[in-house]
Amino acid sequence: MRFILVNGRTPFRKTSCLWCCEEIEGGYLRDARTLLPYCGYECYAIHQESGRSIEGRTRAAS
Repeated sequence: MRFILVNGRTPFRKTSCLWCCEEIEGGYLRDARTLLPYCGYECYAIHQESGRSIEGRTRAAS
């Protein structure tokens, strides 16, 4: 997992967390590869884990 921690700032435009859809205020994480925003580490980690399990199922089905 690689991410960028942004403290004390909000995104330029009103932005919501990719996982929980809460509006981001006062600090957030960005995925280093895709630059997608998350409200905190918990949402980032959950989204990464769910993506891996979905990815694994897709590969197994092929």
